[in-house]
Amino acid sequence: MFRRPLSVLSFSLMLAFGAGAMLPASAAGQADAPAAKRSIKDSYTKYEYRIPMRDGVKLFTVVYVPKDASQSHPFLMQRTPYSAGVNAQGELRYGVDWMPEAIGPSREFEEAGYIFVKQDVRGRYMSEGKWQEMTPHLAASAKRAPGEGVESEDMHDTVAWLLKHVPNNNGKVGIYGISYPGFYTAASIIDSHPAIKAASPQAPIADLYMGDDSYHGGAFMLAANFDFYASFTEAPNPAPPPKSRGEFDYGTTDGYDFFLQRLTLANIAAAMSPAQRTYFMPNIEHDSYDSFWQTRSITPHMKNVKAAVLTVGGWFDAEDPQGPFSIYGAIKKHNPAASNSLVIGPWVHGGWARGDGARLGHVNFDSKTSEYFRKNLQFPFFEQHLRGVKPARAIAEVTAFETGSNVWRQYSAWPPVQAKARTLYFGADGKLDWKAPVASGAGYDEYVADPKKPVPFIGYPATGVPREYMVSDQRFAAKRPDVLVYQSEVLEEDVTIAGPVLPKLFVSTTGTDADWVVKLIDVYPADYPQPEAERRGNDTGAPPLAMGGYQQLVRGNPLRAKFRNSFEQPEALVPNKVEALSYELGQVNHTFRRGHRIMVQVQSSWFPLVDLNPQTFTRIPSAKPEDFVKATQRVYHQPNAASGLQLMVMPAN
Repeated sequence: MFRRPLSVLSFSLMLAFGAGAMLPASAAGQADAPAAKRSIKDSYTKYEYRIPMRDGVKLFTVVYVPKDASQSHPFLMQRTPYSAGVNAQGELRYGVDWMPEAIGPSREFEEAGYIFVKQDVRGRYMSEGKWQEMTPHLAASAKRAPGEGVESEDMHDTVAWLLKHVPNNNGKVGIYGISYPGFYTAASIIDSHPAIKAASPQAPIADLYMGDDSYHGGAFMLAANFDFYASFTEAPNPAPPPKSRGEFDYGTTDGYDFFLQRLTLANIAAAMSPAQRTYFMPNIEHDSYDSFWQTRSITPHMKNVKAAVLTVGGWFDAEDPQGPFSIYGAIKKHNPAASNSLVIGPWVHGGWARGDGARLGHVNFDSKTSEYFRKNLQFPFFEQHLRGVKPARAIAEVTAFETGSNVWRQYSAWPPVQAKARTLYFGADGKLDWKAPVASGAGYDEYVADPKKPVPFIGYPATGVPREYMVSDQRFAAKRPDVLVYQSEVLEEDVTIAGPVLPKLFVSTTGTDADWVVKLIDVYPADYPQPEAERRGNDTGAPPLAMGGYQQLVRGNPLRAKFRNSFEQPEALVPNKVEALSYELGQVNHTFRRGHRIMVQVQSSWFPLVDLNPQTFTRIPSAKPEDFVKATQRVYHQPNAASGLQLMVMPAN
């Protein structure tokens, strides 16, 4: 979902374009523009329609039609809960001209001539009906409340109407969208209209509970959700969007202090207005994988997909890291003959749609990865399937940027078939080794976890979730007594991993519940050269940082231990009993270079990215301050309880 705070101008652009990323793809594409270009107003005519659905609900839809009527054009459509942009009798709104300077994913599309369509989904802004969080995909015969719909049906009805009423179309439709619009893209191609020939779900939400916006490993993603729902609120419809986005006033620049002072989820929610709590509360109240979440998972329904699909995601997408892999996998499972491709680059949420993608925070990628995607993957994909233009190079099933080595890779599947599972084992004295421990005895490390003094997720004050946290320096955490650190020897050869990272832990606690946060880290050599860009500063606004010894986060995630056996039925831990835990940390394609080290950090809080576990077995949404207690955590590294990290390792070149 859209999880970033916006400036007033950025919010204005979002409303005008109906985008779901920090800036809309269309605005980002302006980086590709030539020096001189005809304006959108010179080349396109804007129309507004209220398209009727099969149940009588009308959906507000904006259509930009090329003025060139000498040839037919394909449709390129986006469905959004963030406003398609309304003219309202020619009134100038939001501080920008309602006829924007860019309307497509990049300049190439506008110059080629597409019929651009943007639609408010049910219950949002100018569309009628009832909006639902992650609209459940219901059978046509299923009972629905008045105004409720199904996204694939709404898309089918919209396409049928457009083909009939918009002249000079070539009978082919493409659909794309980032974040929530990425979900609508995926949901719209189930049992899809035959005219839909191409679809690109980008950073799509697939299942809010299973690794995307709301929960990771059963732990609530607090900071991002609080920030999002403070501005994404229920509104009457049909009605135009507000002229400005409401910003939450934290009263501090440090979100860590803001949330810690309130401690409990009940106190944190009380800081919000009733309108802000409307959508926020269901997220925290449904703290296990119950029917609320199960009915909102789109992956079981990704069937009868007729369109070619290009799913897009970012390795450093804090909002929707799992969605692209889930959608790609579900389409492959249910539609094995479909044209189904996946692109994953070194991007934050929607980062491929804006800027050049050359770096993130203190980490450099050595090329303009976003521009490469827009020109060499996204545009050729739609041109091929909507116009029949053969691409200069066929798009592979999987195109993945390999961080660390900073190269693009093409694979026939994900994970790559060449990758083989190997385990890095924790050892005594903080050692990390490919060899399992052989020494007998009670080998373990321990620390005291205090939920009232949690481990921060970044080493500097901030509210919200800084976009660079997923590659941020972890040296601040390595110095804390409540963080275990395991580190390999200096690597003599490159080690490349591609696929899921799986912690295999043997642990115990003196409490009855605990969080186990595992972080995979790339440790730079002490003599790593200081880049020129770093001497000037970086795009986070943080001061220059010495890169020698930098501990770059590669991937991290929590597991709330009461969900170790089931996300539906939580179970208390038995104090001091050794338990085996296994979960997925996330997907990675990264090379640890020769001269670097591999590090793993283990801790029991990651605040306020993740909500606090009181370390007593209770329903956390209703936990009281007295429920939050210290606990002693142990991680074992002995022959019969050998903790480690399973990696998918690529063969050496």
